[in-house]
Amino acid sequence: MSRRLRPCDRPAAAAGFTLLELTVVLFIIGLTLTLVAPHVGSLRGMRLKSEVRRLAGRIAFISDKAAADKLVMRLTFDLDSNRYFVSQLDPYAAMPTFVPDGTAGAGPITLPRGVRLRDVTVENIGTVSRGMTSCNFYPEGYGDATIIHLDDEWGEVFTIAIDPLTGRVAIGRGEYNATARRRAGG
Repeated sequence: MSRRLRPCDRPAAAAGFTLLELTVVLFIIGLTLTLVAPHVGSLRGMRLKSEVRRLAGRIAFISDKAAADKLVMRLTFDLDSNRYFVSQLDPYAAMPTFVPDGTAGAGPITLPRGVRLRDVTVENIGTVSRGMTSCNFYPEGYGDATIIHLDDEWGEVFTIAIDPLTGRVAIGRGEYNATARRRAGG
């Protein structure tokens, strides 16, 4: 007579994980951290780099638009509100005045949290770290010599420099000091 096992008579299955399973999981976690960790630090400054490129692109567009449409374009920086905006003036109008730029999506741009307009230096105006200042781009294709410093909460600084003769933009990591460069003959 053979005895048949009933469900309550079956031996209990072993609970938990084996040492081999735990070792494999820890190995996978370690491998993932080894591959991802070097890139985490570079993500920290991505927001700042993105905003620097965005502003530089906007400046290039403004410079080109001023020359193509024969307008005076003004880029105004509001350092207290951490934003900038564009306005335009038709120098051939009966009563020339600056009006907000009508280009789609050309409203005021507020920088994201953690990114800051640190200071703006405009030739013949000086360096401004609070309040508002503006630089202009003219129908002839040139613009005001301007240096813009943006930084983030980790202290990383980028410089955007506007060439006065061409209105073109240069981006550099770190701080650019125009006075020191002039003294050095650069």
